[in-house]
Amino acid sequence: MSSRKHFTLAEARRVLPIVTEELIRLQKLQKEFHQKLLLLRTLNADERFKLECNLEFLNIQAKLHARNITSQGALLKDVDLGLVDFPSSLDGEEILLCWKLGEKDIEYYHGLQEGFRGRKKIKPD
Repeated sequence: MSSRKHFTLAEARRVLPIVTEELIRLQKLQKEFHQKLLLLRTLNADERFKLECNLEFLNIQAKLHARNITSQGALLKDVDLGLVDFPSSLDGEEILLCWKLGEKDIEYYHGLQEGFRGRKKIKPD
């Protein structure tokens, strides 16, 4: 993880609006993709081809939004749950600042091996 950007809490908070916007778009695209994928089975060959082209376009858009998140230095952990981590450090140890879509702020962190269930509240300065 040392080659990745490490965020201070303030830096992670600054990119959070961008990450939030991209994640919301990504979730909408994913939902649309899955709905259209179910429809695919019911179509004839001509309709299926058109829908497959549309699905490919949705996939390209989704990859773009995911890349927009990761290009900020954030780690996209789960699109469905809206989980994003920000590499950081605390007392010389590498940690991940942890945020979930719907939370107003980044208030939690966890160790590299702990995951979402191991989240701990960030202590105020």
